[in-house]
Amino acid sequence: MDLTLDRPFVFGIVNVTPDSFSDGGRFQSVEAAVEHVAQLIREGAHGVDIGGESTRPHGAAAVSAEEELQRVVPVLREVRARFDDLIISVDTTKSGVAAVVLAEGADVVNDVSGLRLDPRLGDIVAASSAGLVLMHSRGNVSEMGTYRYAEYSADVVGDVLTELHGSIQAALGAGVSQDRIVVDPGIGFAKRTEHSLAMLAELERLCALGFPVLVGASRKRFVGELTGVSEPSDRVFGTVGANVAALMRGARLFRVHDVAANRQALDVAWGILATDVSRGRPGSQFPVPGSQHA
Repeated sequence: MDLTLDRPFVFGIVNVTPDSFSDGGRFQSVEAAVEHVAQLIREGAHGVDIGGESTRPHGAAAVSAEEELQRVVPVLREVRARFDDLIISVDTTKSGVAAVVLAEGADVVNDVSGLRLDPRLGDIVAASSAGLVLMHSRGNVSEMGTYRYAEYSADVVGDVLTELHGSIQAALGAGVSQDRIVVDPGIGFAKRTEHSLAMLAELERLCALGFPVLVGASRKRFVGELTGVSEPSDRVFGTVGANVAALMRGARLFRVHDVAANRQALDVAWGILATDVSRGRPGSQFPVPGSQHA
């Protein structure tokens, strides 16, 4: 199916991990995860992003493809069976995992390594005609959520754009259609607060690449540092502020934990932008593959 971004698109986060930074361990059973998906849909999610490997700050533990599949596939199967028209993204850096989840009915692969860690993932996505999210990050899964590689020149955005350009070229070279690529600045990944703020403030430079932009600022560390809120689950209002600012600078897709608050705020902000035609932007096309389930 082709998804027209004529309004902000909200992905609800479904972490089926024991160690994610905000909600690790809450949705490890299939029943809990599927009920969470149902709740996200009730709150207004257009799609969900299912992840089976944490990239939390302060160092996540890498897991094997086998373990990641054991976590993700049972949830994916049940969600696909129950919610036929739901857009499902799976967050993985592994081509083996991508191949299985796409065969099981996932519509999008969200690669937080931007094809750095497993270039063959691009071939898998191209063969399936799936959507592909390319996020900027540095380091491996255990490192990318830390500050180990958070060193940039005076032009942070320029550095990120250069590195994302490499990911885009790798995807195109693998045969992924240009109109099936989304880019993500990687807020909080190998980025200190000042780096994340620079990316959000100059997001229009990323939009100028010509691909739809997804922002994942939900409950991130920079929100806590700016607001003084230490508990990630309490960073709802700060997240909403970041996402509305990102929308005004051109982002159209948002990955969030707290769907209702973000969906309502983004819909109102979008209504204002659409009314002010001097600042309005045409909707972008992000084709998502159909499947036997959709």
